[in-house]
Amino acid sequence: MKKILILLILCPCLVYAQDDLLAELEKDTDKDIEYTFATFKGTRLANGHTTETKNAGSLEFIFAHRFGAINGGWYEMYGLDEALVRLGLDYGITDRISFSIGRNSFDKTLDSYVKLKVLRQSTGAKNFPISMTVLLGGAYRFEPKKNSTISDDFKNVDRLSYTGQLLLARKFSTNISFQLMPTIVHKNAVVESQEEHDQVALGFGGRIKLTKSVAITTEYYYNFSEKENSPYFNPLAFGIDIETGGHVFQLVLTNAVGLTERAFITETRDDFFDGDIHFGFNVTRTFQLKKNK
Repeated sequence: MKKILILLILCPCLVYAQDDLLAELEKDTDKDIEYTFATFKGTRLANGHTTETKNAGSLEFIFAHRFGAINGGWYEMYGLDEALVRLGLDYGITDRISFSIGRNSFDKTLDSYVKLKVLRQSTGAKNFPISMTVLLGGAYRFEPKKNSTISDDFKNVDRLSYTGQLLLARKFSTNISFQLMPTIVHKNAVVESQEEHDQVALGFGGRIKLTKSVAITTEYYYNFSEKENSPYFNPLAFGIDIETGGHVFQLVLTNAVGLTERAFITETRDDFFDGDIHFGFNVTRTFQLKKNK
């Protein structure tokens, strides 16, 4: 795991050099290539990521919020009495590379990730059918707090988890986009009778644009590593994206409340089809810190 941690630290430098090389190779042919833009409106599909990265020098503030289960009834104000949030910052190092850090109140987790857009859907001199983005992430779980109830064998390194994703997307038309998300999550500490340390999942989702500023989205992850006695469920989400100037406002219905890959892919405890549905939203605001060249 030390090697993975070193890779996460060095990754921005490595991918920055690769991005410069790719830019040089494409410089002479770019005028004959038509790249596909805005496959998705934002960097998030619902709970998870899209292939989109931030433009160079832009900083995105992400406020994600999930309420309690709707089936809590009037006593819980249909979930509005409960709240879990993630606050995050996503910075575009180049047009293809983003780096982010965030804090999720679910399990008091600090997370970080790097996204590299490796391939872009295009036509013309270079005809390529999909866009592909690589995501490498890590998360540190502060809960449970150290006290006398925790075993002496439990170390700080046991709080770490890591995520690797390939985000594969195609924009079929102005109004329809689809994405596949093969994912691996590694957790240093698990209840071995219920979970594997390494868990493989496949996500898929899409967007249908209804108007210039409104779209509907869906997202689902299937965990292939789930054990028979697992207390967890696969996460499902439906959403509505609303663009308002520099903001993207996403309304979400989902059975997941965790907002890191470890949490919502491998630790969703609610069953969507049993009525354990949570209303939530994602709000993003982008600030341009550097002028575009």
